[in-house]
Amino acid sequence: MLLVCSAGDAMDAEQAEVLQQRLDRSLASLAEQSLSPDQALLLVPPQLNQQWQEWLREWQREIPFLSVVESYATSVAALRVEALSYCEHEWVWFLRPGDRLATNALFHLASIAVDNPKAQMLVADEDSLDEEGIRHSPQFKPEWNADLLLSMPYMGRAVCYRYGFVPRLSADLCGDLCGDFSNGADWLDYVQTLTATRREGFSPEQLAHVPHIAYHGAPGSELTPESYVATVAQHLREAGHNAEVLPGLLPGTQRVRWPLPDPVPLVSLLVPTRDGVNILRPCVDAILDRTDYTHFELLILDNQSSCPETLAYLKDVAARDSRVKVLLWDAPFNYSSINNFGAANAKGSIIGLINNDIEPIDGQWLSEMVEQVSRPEIGCVGAKLYYPNDTVQHGGVILGLGGLAGHAHRFFQRDEDGYMGRLKVTQNLSAVTAACLLLRKEVFDAVNGLNEADLAVAYNDVDLCIKVREAGYRNLWTPYAALYHHESISRGADDTPEKRARWLSEYAYMRKTWGELLDSDPAYNPNLTLVHEDYSLR
Repeated sequence: MLLVCSAGDAMDAEQAEVLQQRLDRSLASLAEQSLSPDQALLLVPPQLNQQWQEWLREWQREIPFLSVVESYATSVAALRVEALSYCEHEWVWFLRPGDRLATNALFHLASIAVDNPKAQMLVADEDSLDEEGIRHSPQFKPEWNADLLLSMPYMGRAVCYRYGFVPRLSADLCGDLCGDFSNGADWLDYVQTLTATRREGFSPEQLAHVPHIAYHGAPGSELTPESYVATVAQHLREAGHNAEVLPGLLPGTQRVRWPLPDPVPLVSLLVPTRDGVNILRPCVDAILDRTDYTHFELLILDNQSSCPETLAYLKDVAARDSRVKVLLWDAPFNYSSINNFGAANAKGSIIGLINNDIEPIDGQWLSEMVEQVSRPEIGCVGAKLYYPNDTVQHGGVILGLGGLAGHAHRFFQRDEDGYMGRLKVTQNLSAVTAACLLLRKEVFDAVNGLNEADLAVAYNDVDLCIKVREAGYRNLWTPYAALYHHESISRGADDTPEKRARWLSEYAYMRKTWGELLDSDPAYNPNLTLVHEDYSLR
């Protein structure tokens, strides 16, 4: 445990008093630990070391594990590097003056460390303190989430490292940015987590999540949010990626634009339908007219349409746009079978599962999804879907909601940020809806596509995504692909005895096959509800 105090050369008496009060609160939280740390280290500048002699001796009598070191370091970055040279124990945690550890913080971290012997980083949940010391804004974090980390510093302050794993943030490591932000503790925390996870051989097993509020952050932050764009850009360059980093939809977040392959891949969009031309026409016309990425084929999978107007539209649209082809599937409705048939006839290297009640909002939707799905480590890619009234229909799928799976942030308003800002950042999720889902055909084939035998209608997309994730790929959801979705109006509700029996059978299959995984979604948090889709507390 390292407690690092940063103080400038020109600190006046009032500033020194404020700093002392903040340190009092931090040291008190160490004294209150149910499991005491082996070592706490406080680095202070010479003038304060002399001024605080009696006060420091009182604290050392209270907590004998406290060591005080006089330091001439002039930045937080330099203090952290120096502090590590005095570290005598296995785990290191940088606690800022004014921040507090929860009473059982070290006990919970020690328990998780014992249960996860491969772990090199422990990431705990945290909250914040206001000026009166009242806790607020709990941050219940997911487990390892690589794309969320590129989008925002979601790991926060509550990150504990094995001593040999913690990055030493020297000027050489930080590059040109270190001088500008060497006193920014938030920036340094973010660079540390990025650097640690960039190491060769890093694997998710080296990061363990501690599902307890272990850290209370004091008010105030030194961070300039705009700094993160350059930080993430440098991180990606050093990792060997040729990607563009832009400001995200929220302050302190980033959007990463990944390069498209050259030549750009052909995308096969599969649209199952039966009659319902009033639904199909706006979907197909919007895709053809409102998609900037033009290298696609649109395969309309006609499942026994008989409506003359629908048949006339199918004939017309195929004649006027060479990208459209109508394929006939003459069998009872089975969503999995129809799409597997479409995939078998697709010419593209990327498959797009598209409902016939989808309408793109702007032209960039497919470009964004192709950029993401072309990354070799990515499996399924999902979009942000809205109801026609501009409330959120799909912000990704969370496993375990309602006993099996549900849509994140459903019914949130279009402009809402979502929990921890997650409605406005790219992130990895365990599953996304097949109403608008892209994946490479090689991945689709490798997991044997959609399950025709057991999941004819419901949950086949969740099953597909889990199979893809279990095959070693990361599934991803992006807010930069936005579409309207009228949600299953063409198929109707499960309101007959036959449909109900079918749904129960599919539900039972999913619980039997994936039950353990459904009960512990790494993209979610065990402290959050499994009843509602709003990220509220249990």
